[in-house]
This record gives sequence, structure tokens and C-alpha cells, in this order.
Amino acid sequence: MKKLFAVAPLLVALAACTPPSHPPATLKTGAWRATLALQGQQLPFNFEVVSDKTGGVDAYLRNADERLLLDEITVANDSVDIALHIFDANIKARIVGDTLRGEFIKNYDKNSRVPFVAVHGQTHRFEKGKDPGNVPDFSGKYSVTFVNDADTTRAVGIFHQQGDSATGTFLTPTGDYRYLEGNVADGQLQLSTFDGNHAYIFRATKKEDGTLNGEYISGKTWKERWEAQKNEQAALPDPESLTFLKPGYEKIEFSFPDVNGKKISLNDEKYKNKVVILQMFGTWCPNCMDETKFLVPWYNENHPRGVEIIGLAYERKPDFEYASNRVKKMIAKYDVKYDFAIAGTNDKVKAAETLPMLNKVVAFPTTIFIGRDGKVKKIHTGYAGPGTGVYYEQGIQKFNETVNELLRENLTSSR
Repeated sequence: MKKLFAVAPLLVALAACTPPSHPPATLKTGAWRATLALQGQQLPFNFEVVSDKTGGVDAYLRNADERLLLDEITVANDSVDIALHIFDANIKARIVGDTLRGEFIKNYDKNSRVPFVAVHGQTHRFEKGKDPGNVPDFSGKYSVTFVNDADTTRAVGIFHQQGDSATGTFLTPTGDYRYLEGNVADGQLQLSTFDGNHAYIFRATKKEDGTLNGEYISGKTWKERWEAQKNEQAALPDPESLTFLKPGYEKIEFSFPDVNGKKISLNDEKYKNKVVILQMFGTWCPNCMDETKFLVPWYNENHPRGVEIIGLAYERKPDFEYASNRVKKMIAKYDVKYDFAIAGTNDKVKAAETLPMLNKVVAFPTTIFIGRDGKVKKIHTGYAGPGTGVYYEQGIQKFNETVNELLRENLTSSR
């Protein structure tokens, strides 16, 4: 008995020396303002954390009118791991009260790690200007020229402004820059976007003649200058003139594995006497994401009319398993019912080699329309997504007109 009583004071002493346990950190629901450190600048974006049905949390990336659902979030102890939508990228951070500190990581690129900080409860994007009277109006449609050391790109800029708040986008021959959001502060237009894989900042000032001089940065290294003149007639080259069949060709031929390794060909019985749409895309591509969101419900509605879609995936790595898993994730996220094949990598020159009947591949996505006779009827380069407003609506109208026309073709007379 004496030995037992002698142990008791020791246990009490040990307990007194043991630090009290703390509950694990939580990712607070509500609004968050985040920044990425890019090229000496801070790229701001916003997201919102909400409770999900399982007792965990989801988040929404917010860019102007866009809300991108992030439903793969793991919180363990004081750390959070956020899988970024369909992209092969994550945000990994430590939770310290109302702050997150960590990195934005592109998993397919071992050198792509960007410092990330987020603060709970903040709803602004860029900081307000110090001079509230210096808020010129940037609203309107502009002819834009992007310039870098390698080449020059023509674009159309569309900006909307209310007070010092601004939104907009740029349309280029290869696609659009989706939803941009920001403000005008001390005479400068500043817009940003972050979709989970791509991070862009645009800044510009207005000269006395109305010309805009600006800078565009993307990711860790890319930087361009841009100039713009207001022009309500600004336009781009015809997107159906950029990629076309080489002389002597009428059809597309290929044999690619689907996501399970089974070969797919346009000669398969499933596609005979059908209107077939080929979607050259990649799961890493934001314009492709927008096109897929449109095609999924469109296909569900129009498939019974005799239409098939095949998504030809050009992914970041040549490894089949990697590419297949990326596409499978996208299929699950969007509940896609049409077919997919693993066609190659996102290198445009190499992508063109997989379909040697094409003159070149200018952009992802590229959409190829094939008639019921198996012949290529149209090839559309790029995609104007919902962030472009009226251009998006016009694109949907033209898409439907093209398919309706192909469905009306007399199969016998067209052979």
C-alpha cells in the first residue's frame, strides 16, 4: 500500500507538466480574401467557405459573377489541403486563427509553388485608392494589342465599371481570359482572376487621348505589355478560318484509346450516319472547362437527335494513366455522358501531328463538326465563354445553327 500511495504524487506531478491539449484548428466559414505572390506583385482573389452536408466544408472561388465549387477540402490538425476543381493543383496552408499561410502548387510542374496568404472576413479584392477623385472611366469596348519579345497578339477588351468597381475580359483568337474583377484606384485599372490553375493580373492607365497603356502578368514568369483604343467595331479573325483540312483531305481519321484503354475510331458503328463533334481539349484549360460545361447539358438534350461528341484529351504529361485519371475526374465532376479519348499532350505542334490532316492546332479548345457523311464541315478555333456576355450567347446560337444544318443534310445526296 505504501508503494501505491508513493506513486500518486508522481502521477499528479507528471499531469501538471503535461501541456493542455488544444482543439484542432478549423477552417472558418464565410468570406476570405487571398493573395498570391507573383513577380513582385500580389494577385488578389476571393473565396467563400461553406459547410457541407457531411459536417465538413466546401469553398467557392469567386471571380465577378463566377462561383467555382471546390468540394475536396481536407482539414487535419492545423493544416488545410484544398484540391482546386478539375485541375491538377492544390492549395496547402496552415491555419493560424483568421489567417491561412501556405502555397499554391501545380502538381504537374515540380517548380511551380507560389506563396499564398488568405485572411478571413475580408471581402474586397484590390485595395481602394488614396485619391477618391482620381477614378477615370474605363468602360467600353477596345481594340487591344498584346506585345512580348516573341510576338504580337490582337485582342478585344470589354470593361464594365460602376464607381470604382470594375469587371471585364479579353477575347483573343485562341479564347478569352474569362471573368476578370477588380477596381480603379488612383487612376489605374486593375483586374485579376484565379480559376484554380491560372492566375492573371491586368493593369492599365488612360492617356489624355483615351488610349490605354497596360501590363499583363501570368504565373511566375510571363509578362506582356498591352495597348488599347476604344473601338465599338473591334473584332477578331474568323475563328473558322484558322485551322482547316490540308488539300486532299475531307475526313478526320484517328484511333485513340478511351479512358479505359479501348480504342475509339470514327469508323466505329456508334458514329456512323451521325453528326459528330470532336472537342480537342485539355482538363488544364479554362476555356475548355467552359465549353465542357456548355456541352454536357446540350448533349443530354440533343443526343437523341443523332448527335455524338468525342472529347480528344491533350494533357500535361504523355503518361496514359496520368491523362486518363485527369479526364476521369473531369467526367465525374461534370457528370459527362459523351465519349473521351486520350489523344496526346498539350503541345500544339505535337497535337497537330496526332491529326496530320489538319494544317495546325492554334488553340485548345478546337471544335470540329463532322456531317453524317463523315466529312468535316467546320472547324472552330477557341471558345468565347460566359464571361464574354453577348459573344457567348452568339456562339451558342451559331453552334446550334451549325448542328441543325448538319442534321438536315440529305445523307444520300451528300455522299
